[in-house]
Amino acid sequence: MNELLEPAAPRRTSGARKSATPFASAADPASHRPAFSRPRYHCEEQPDAVTLVVHVPDADPTGVDLEVDAPDLTITATRGHQTPSALLTEAARNYQLRLRLGFSLAYDSLKAELHGGTLTVTIPKKGARALA
Repeated sequence: MNELLEPAAPRRTSGARKSATPFASAADPASHRPAFSRPRYHCEEQPDAVTLVVHVPDADPTGVDLEVDAPDLTITATRGHQTPSALLTEAARNYQLRLRLGFSLAYDSLKAELHGGTLTVTIPKKGARALA
């Protein structure tokens, strides 16, 4: 299981990188990138899929972003408006988790659900039957 789940190494890119997150502007390389807290998580391997459970309390569903650059998965989440932002540091308002999960997963078929501050991401293994 250790070889399946390991933190992703920081990537160095040359030039602007496309990002679906609202945190950084590729057009403005000097834009401010906020600090992130690393959320608690655990990973379970089933015969046909890998399930990742990430704890992101108070995360806003519209502020959750999953970015795949196989074999890496990056999850970014921001807290919703129910948490008084004046009481939180910038890092406490934002979560980010980068994991290297491997090439044996069908990332294009992943399913994600957010319920009560728990994000569940299920990624089928290549060659496994499709998730319902």
